[in-house]
Amino acid sequence: MPREPSVEGGGAVDTPEIVHSVRRADLKAVGEVRRSLRELMRHRCRAEATEVAELLITELVTNALVHTEQGAEVSACIADTRLRVEVRDYAARRPRPHVPTADDGTHGRGLVLVETLADDWGVDALVPGAGKVVWFELDA
Repeated sequence: MPREPSVEGGGAVDTPEIVHSVRRADLKAVGEVRRSLRELMRHRCRAEATEVAELLITELVTNALVHTEQGAEVSACIADTRLRVEVRDYAARRPRPHVPTADDGTHGRGLVLVETLADDWGVDALVPGAGKVVWFELDA
């Protein structure tokens, strides 16, 4: 999931990253993931980018835990000035942005937020039966 460190001039460049495994229905772990991301971005990114990244990672991890039957694998890395976050779950169903109505309450806004706030985002299907990766990137 995280990108390999780039190699420049014969030596590996340190690519800061986080990796978390989140158990099924462990919504308390969402805060841990968010704190790890904040720490990763602390001295490398603008405060506004950190706030957006925390919101988006919260949405993606929560979606994976609420809408699938298994846990999720979360990774984030910063390469140059670009943050990439990936959330892998084990469900084949592709998420789609949903325009919420007043009847939806506070639900259904996660992917709309990702679509609106991320510099880039997408869904990559894995081999059949292995699930998918939902990812976003931000210029940090």
